[in-house]
Amino acid sequence: MNQITPVVKQLLIVNIIIFVGTFFIPQLMDYFPMYYFENPSFEFWQPVTRMFLHAGFFHVFFSIIVLFSFGSVLEQIWGGAKFLIFYFACGLGACIVDALFKYFVIHDTVNILVLNGFSESSIFELLGKGMFDNQWSEFVSDSKLQNMLLAYMSVSFGSTGIIYGLMVAFAFMFPNTSLSLFFVPVPIKAKYFVPIILTLDLAFGFFGGVSVFGNGIINYFSHIGGAVVGFILMWIWRKKQFDQFRWDK
Repeated sequence: MNQITPVVKQLLIVNIIIFVGTFFIPQLMDYFPMYYFENPSFEFWQPVTRMFLHAGFFHVFFSIIVLFSFGSVLEQIWGGAKFLIFYFACGLGACIVDALFKYFVIHDTVNILVLNGFSESSIFELLGKGMFDNQWSEFVSDSKLQNMLLAYMSVSFGSTGIIYGLMVAFAFMFPNTSLSLFFVPVPIKAKYFVPIILTLDLAFGFFGGVSVFGNGIINYFSHIGGAVVGFILMWIWRKKQFDQFRWDK
């Protein structure tokens, strides 16, 4: 069994404390999740605080198990400082991809409404109040309208984007190690396991139910964002390591 490393231990403690704290201070769930950046409820600290919030016991339990399993191995190899850089970079990457995807969904519909005579300022004024104009449905489909409202008014939180980044890093370093998680009981090599999981997330993100956000609870594109940043960092670090030992430098 892996020995828990110092930084992973502190991160686990913070996640557990904040998770328990939400039961005693419910207001944390109002101020710590991340709102869409054009929403008046967005605050500058939310891209960081969102990483330590979880929706329920299974959500936090899954994050804890994966952080312990993969994070401890990676911290032992990298050291605490490099691991923390990777951890928060993946978390911020998840936020950025989440925000970009929501921006596309929202402004795709807003542009249609503007072309049909509505002013952009009035649209965002209504959205900022948590309202919408029934006339909008005359010019955009119900699904587009629903997706815009969900993208603007929903919040995102959790460390799953970071977890995906850690899994990508682990697959980079130990591609032939067999993995199995709760929802995949059969062991699969990491180099196959991670791409399969990411492909499923993309599929659920684009086609999962009535909205582009899957079931409206799981933000699949946030997961993809963490994985993409994890991949980029591993590619850069591996290239630097390769260049360091080149004989023809």
